[in-house]
Amino acid sequence: MIWCWCGWALFAYAVKVVCFGLSTGLSHYAAYHILEQLRLRVADRFLHAPLGEVNAHSIGEIKNIMVDKIEDIEPPLAHMIPEGSGHIMLPLASIVALALVDWRIALASLVTVPFSAVCMALTFWISGKNFDKYNASNAYMNSAIVEYIEGIEVIKAFGRSGVSYEKYADAIHSYKTFVVKWMTSTWVTMKLAFALFPSTLLGTLPVCLALGASGAVTVAQAALGVMLSMSMVTSLAKLEVFLNSIKSVQLTVEELQQYLEMPSLPEPERQAEVKGYDVELSDVRFSYSGEKKDEVLHGIDLKLPQGSFAALVGPSGGGKSTVAKLIARFWDVSDGEIRIGGVNIKDMPLSQLSDMVSFVTQDNFLFGCSLMENIRLGNPKASDEEVYKAAKAACCEEFIEKLPWGYQTPAGEAGKRLSGGEKQRIAIARMILKNAPVVILDEATAFTDPENEEKIQRSIAALTKGKTLLVIAHRLSTIRQAHIGAKDWAVLASGKEEEAHV
Repeated sequence: MIWCWCGWALFAYAVKVVCFGLSTGLSHYAAYHILEQLRLRVADRFLHAPLGEVNAHSIGEIKNIMVDKIEDIEPPLAHMIPEGSGHIMLPLASIVALALVDWRIALASLVTVPFSAVCMALTFWISGKNFDKYNASNAYMNSAIVEYIEGIEVIKAFGRSGVSYEKYADAIHSYKTFVVKWMTSTWVTMKLAFALFPSTLLGTLPVCLALGASGAVTVAQAALGVMLSMSMVTSLAKLEVFLNSIKSVQLTVEELQQYLEMPSLPEPERQAEVKGYDVELSDVRFSYSGEKKDEVLHGIDLKLPQGSFAALVGPSGGGKSTVAKLIARFWDVSDGEIRIGGVNIKDMPLSQLSDMVSFVTQDNFLFGCSLMENIRLGNPKASDEEVYKAAKAACCEEFIEKLPWGYQTPAGEAGKRLSGGEKQRIAIARMILKNAPVVILDEATAFTDPENEEKIQRSIAALTKGKTLLVIAHRLSTIRQAHIGAKDWAVLASGKEEEAHV
């Protein structure tokens, strides 16, 4: 009999291990699949939302939600279903077994549960009031860290390390102080809940002793009742932790909703039939806030014929870059129309518009791949030879060949060595490779030295022949070959066209 029961116990343990392995394996697969889809959906929403909606959120806030908060969902998803199910079934099975031994022992094992449930409810109530403050404090700390790291060069250059570090340290200290205070506020009720969970000493043991003394149960049954009562303690404590995790997941999902519900730029499914690549602005008005009182462009009328080289020149803040971004549809106009080839850009898919318009700014971002792949972003199907040709036209060869691995040098490593002008040339090479019919250059050669600027200008002139080219620049040398120019763009943007010199 002993060997028989040992065999059954070993078999049951093996079944438990196999089933637990399968269930946790499947739950982890499902959890990471959900995490993947959430991150992809948020990234896709950023891609289709107006740029202003994306810029309304700080980098630290976005990093916090896309990296940390979504990752925090994984443990509850991966463990709560398989392990939580087990922790629910074990107490239920124990209660049934106790009831089969003696119903009075079963009731005695639950005598402290109502008191523990009250303490647990108080813990959740106290904790829930501070979840929003916790999220705000965590987002502020993340933003302060990102800002400090990104601005370290400026901090050193202006000798403001003390002030900047103090802000960074204060953000971390405030977060720590808040979390400690938050945890302390729930310490008493949480510990009472854990202390009252086991009814073994207060309920089961006294009842088992009384029933055993009266002969109602045997010694073996009394011992079994105590052991089954003790077996529920760990499961009930784990369930308390899982319930707390559910609250955290709920708040994360609610926070994710504001990103997933960001308004998208409306776009049709079918491609539009454009007739040429003229760019025309008709009575264009725009406000970043959406309020008329904050309007920055007032009834702009502008036509850029196909094959023309148009230039916008004027003081900073005059709305030049805003017009360029509106043509690329980073935002939608508040009023009026922008047409390319006679078609309103709102009536064409974003992918079609993106294929038609190349946009290069003075703030050029290089991704973490190689320089070759950074240039190839302009045309993913381009061959290596086409990449080399575009790089040569943008005067990139001279500095790329000096790098340790040439075109295969990672942009992350090269970014530390490349100057602002060299990064701009990579971006221009990307634009050349894209070969779009409409090209917008927003201070694209601002950091380029005069010698290379002349070479790049010649390349751009040759490669954009027949294209609609819009250049925004402060250097007159950059736009001396322009066909169309607004010398006083700030006045034109203000709506006082009679005062503008076009």
